[in-house]
Amino acid sequence: MELARELADFLGSVEQRLGTMLEDGDAGPDTQGDTLMEAARHLCLGAGGKRARPLLVRLFGGVFGVPPEKLLDVAVAAEMIHSSSLLHDDVVDAGMFRRARPTVNARWGNIVAVMSGDLILSTALFRLSNLDPRLTQSALAVVMEMSRAAIAEVESRGNLELPLERLRYVAEGKTGSLFGWCGHAAATLAGQPEAAERFDAFGRRLGVAFQIADDIRDVLGTDPGKPRYADMLSGTPSLPILLAVARDGSLRGKLKDAWAFTTINAERTRALGDAIERTDAVPLAVERMNAEIASALEALGPYAHQGMGTELVRWARQLSEGITAQAEARSRAA
Repeated sequence: MELARELADFLGSVEQRLGTMLEDGDAGPDTQGDTLMEAARHLCLGAGGKRARPLLVRLFGGVFGVPPEKLLDVAVAAEMIHSSSLLHDDVVDAGMFRRARPTVNARWGNIVAVMSGDLILSTALFRLSNLDPRLTQSALAVVMEMSRAAIAEVESRGNLELPLERLRYVAEGKTGSLFGWCGHAAATLAGQPEAAERFDAFGRRLGVAFQIADDIRDVLGTDPGKPRYADMLSGTPSLPILLAVARDGSLRGKLKDAWAFTTINAERTRALGDAIERTDAVPLAVERMNAEIASALEALGPYAHQGMGTELVRWARQLSEGITAQAEARSRAA
């Protein structure tokens, strides 16, 4: 109970610091009435984000007892880097809703969305440069990796022959790299280079598992902030889709036919979704997610039993148990 309160207090501080940075002159002069900052606030504040990355920063730092106030700017930077990527993703995907609210590009247009993302990103990096130049350098490397993964994802649209290794590359680059940075940065502040490498490996593998979990929720329709079958509707070859077409060759042609049209009607979407589930692609995806989590816990090594390392383990297992339970419930209902 005390740990839960401590983590809640830290996330509250993150929220407060985010609000301050997006309200005052921290990102430059005259930001109070700035359209870009208004757009940034629309996404970053009060929109129901998970704040997974700030939480990870706190837990990684808690392995060595790093004071929360020393971790705060790193946690905020991680959330802002993530938020900037969401703004850019929504432009690329022409997304209209995120977290059950209109996206920035839907409300203000693509130019504001792109520029707002750039402003959030540069603000995060500028803040880090004042904290520790090593963190800025590693964060820049992560942003480059995220960008390469994002274009790889775009290039894979509609490709049902996409190798699973390439799909994993996208997941690690888009999600795992920043998860890993949260650990690497916290360990750097603690002066623990060996732990930095282990934390990076843990975060990367957990990030891949996190992405697989999102893919599974998309098929099951258990993500309240996202319409069901969003991956199928956008022509994105998610892990369940690729596993399904590998098991049922007829699905390949059906999906390609559906993706040849600008939109897919609701009846056809449901039929394709049911066909994907009948291949047992979801249980197979759950197996792969759990394998990534097991690899993450192995990478954590002795730090799994030190300080808040036990909470990192619990958090990873909670992801596994939650998604596994959702998949089993759907299987029983089928």
